[in-house]
Amino acid sequence: MNNFERKLDDKKRLTIPVEVRGEFKNGYIVLTKGYDQTLALYSQEYWEQVIEPALEGDFRDAESFRLNRQIQSSQSVMHMDAKQGRVTIEQRFLDYAGITKAVNAFRVKTTGGKSYWAIEAA
Repeated sequence: MNNFERKLDDKKRLTIPVEVRGEFKNGYIVLTKGYDQTLALYSQEYWEQVIEPALEGDFRDAESFRLNRQIQSSQSVMHMDAKQGRVTIEQRFLDYAGITKAVNAFRVKTTGGKSYWAIEAA
C-alpha cells in the first residue's frame, strides 16, 4: 500500500490502515512538519536509522542548523493505540497542514529502500 485516505475522528485521531500498522507497531512514532504543508510520519526505525544521523553536523554550519531547527522544533513523539491503530495529531500540526477532517497519506520512498509517510489535507 502506497497511499490511503482517512477522516480524523472527533478527538483528532488518525486511524492507520491495518496494512500499514506493522511499520509502526514496534516502538514510537515521530510526527514532524514536512515540506509543502505536509506532515511527516516516521517509524522509530526510520527515525533512528535515517533522520537522527542526517541531523548530525557541524554546529557552526547554517544549513545544519536550519535542518535541525525545522525538524527538532516541530516534532511530536507518540504511540499508536494497540486496539484500533490510531494516533492523535496535535492541533499545531493540523493548522500547519491545513487539515480539518479528511487527509491523504502517501508513502515517500528514500534511498536504501526505506520510506516514510507524508500526510496532507484531502
